[in-house]
Amino acid sequence: MASFGSLRAAIFDKEERKQQYQAHIKGLNAYDRHKKFLNDYVGFYGKGIKPNDVLPLKTDRDTLKEGYRFIRSEEDDMDSSWEQRLVKRYYDKLFKEYCIADMSKYKKGKIGLRWRTEKEVISGKGQFICGSKQCDEREGLASYEVNFSYHEAGENKQALVKLVCCKICTEKLVYKKLREKEQTVKREQEKQKRKRERSTSHSNSDDEYERRREKKTSTSTDDKKIENDENFDEYLTGMFP
Repeated sequence: MASFGSLRAAIFDKEERKQQYQAHIKGLNAYDRHKKFLNDYVGFYGKGIKPNDVLPLKTDRDTLKEGYRFIRSEEDDMDSSWEQRLVKRYYDKLFKEYCIADMSKYKKGKIGLRWRTEKEVISGKGQFICGSKQCDEREGLASYEVNFSYHEAGENKQALVKLVCCKICTEKLVYKKLREKEQTVKREQEKQKRKRERSTSHSNSDDEYERRREKKTSTSTDDKKIENDENFDEYLTGMFP
């Protein structure tokens, strides 16, 4: 049985390692922290596999066959160290936090979503690299929350996930909505144009009617004047030899 002194020393050493670990990761940027966590995860749980090892290339179909669970329950091993629980929590969270998008048919409004492979998680694809399957841009990235519908364990499920895109891929992501908005604006402009044309046409018709009415009235008056002059001449005949 361990003595009280040895237990106390073990607890002290464990706490000291924890504080040193915390201090170290706080001094790292997001990407370096990601690499640190993944290296430590592999060291704790990877059974000798190194993150830099080349993993076999997997297709989307291969990924689906592996049976990854996009939404997985988080299980903490109470016997693990704080560092182990931290990196495991981070690793498990990665699989349900970000997704990969196939934008090859974006002009048709069809964008396919899937969760990331292990290789993509380790490399930072979809987190520090654009989440479009066809893009490897690392600069000017922005994160968008998208609704991911998928089939898992015989059930249809939905989850809000993050899709990281560069500027060009963001335009592809919102292409359909922008096109629909442009078409709506165009239809509204055409509607207003037709309305103005009808209004102008109606106004022109009224003006033409007034002009014709005035012309008719003027002609009728002139005829009466002519008629009255002719009557005067009749009465005055012979009065001016």
